[in-house]
Amino acid sequence: MLDRIIPLLLVTVSLISVATVAPAEEPAKKPESVLSFQMKDIDGKTVDLAKYKGEVLLIVNTASQCGLTPQYDALEDIYEKYKAQGFEILAFPANEFGNQEPGSDDQIKTFCSSKYNVTFPLFSKIKVKNEGIHPLYQFLTSKETNPKFAGPIGWNFAKFLVNRKGEVIARFEPKEKPDSEAITKEIEKALAEAK
Repeated sequence: MLDRIIPLLLVTVSLISVATVAPAEEPAKKPESVLSFQMKDIDGKTVDLAKYKGEVLLIVNTASQCGLTPQYDALEDIYEKYKAQGFEILAFPANEFGNQEPGSDDQIKTFCSSKYNVTFPLFSKIKVKNEGIHPLYQFLTSKETNPKFAGPIGWNFAKFLVNRKGEVIARFEPKEKPDSEAITKEIEKALAEAK
């Protein structure tokens, strides 16, 4: 009987020691900036936002059937005005506010190009608040990761200005027009900073 128990004990001890020696899983790396994220563009391709390092970004949650949808015109205007200086607009369609972005990515892309001649980067539709919020917007709206400009997105066309290092440096409410003096001043200030 003892000759069966001893090998069993040895096997058990060796299994326990193996389990304790196995390396623990590393905790998920917390994003350090907007540039830490990978997103799907409107065509479903993965885009590493790190590619925008050195650029000034305006991140906007958009919608096609909103009273503020005509802001696409002003967004395109400022994009054309500043893109040669290292300025990008990243548009993230979202349907959380009055179901004003019900379409598919293909429908959104067609709408934006045919109605507003949008040439700045459009991304796949995401959730920007509540349950299922995309990690990028969790980062943008959380007090832990963006203490100066945290808070839930209130409506379509909320805007976050990001400097060349990927840091959020300003936030503008949805009704603030993209070509307003306040936004233009902050964009120009950020563009004036060295890469």
